Amino acid sequence: MSTLTGKQVADAGLDGWTFLLGALHTRIRTPDFAAGLALVAAVGAEAERVDHHPDLDLRYTHVDVRLWSHDAGGVTGRDLRLARTISALAADAGLTVSYAGLSRLELALDSPEHAAVLPFWRAVLAAERPDGPGAADDEVRDPAGALPTVWFQSSGRDEPRQRWHPDVWVDPAEVRPRMEAALAAGGTLVSDAEAPHFWVLADPDGNRVCLCTWQGRD
Repeated sequence: MSTLTGKQVADAGLDGWTFLLGALHTRIRTPDFAAGLALVAAVGAEAERVDHHPDLDLRYTHVDVRLWSHDAGGVTGRDLRLARTISALAADAGLTVSYAGLSRLELALDSPEHAAVLPFWRAVLAAERPDGPGAADDEVRDPAGALPTVWFQSSGRDEPRQRWHPDVWVDPAEVRPRMEAALAAGGTLVSDAEAPHFWVLADPDGNRVCLCTWQGRD
């Protein structure tokens, strides 16, 4: 199976779903825990039927869903089909899928030579390097999916230079309101030269963060 780009996912017209860090995501608000549990059971039954299993995070007020094809290393048509089914199951329960407020955190380490430091972070985090088709060789992931992915960004050796910064992945529609809120809270826009790939912001102390989207990426 071939994996889909962010644009291909966007063109599929999945209302309420967004493409973040190589996976489909949605949040389904629930009136109580029992409603969330019932939805998880319905999704689980369908996942067993089609033999394709999403990551589900059940909370008191919502259920987060993450969909991607592990064997292909990204989102495929199989994920689009299951996403539509999950949306229908939510609708049948009187619930709504939405990406509002959703984000994924990635930690980026600027390094002149990531091959020299990557093994250390893989060991200390008990993480693994991605495998499968098109797997990146410059990141490590928590096999349980609980910790953020760590990505190693190539940088120069000149000092002073930044070491760590967070990358916050959001739907393109979420960028503007988040940026406006950050600026209103005392932050500054450092650079939008790479927009719409990412925007660089800094807090009042100069600590940087990138707001990232799928746009312009393959």
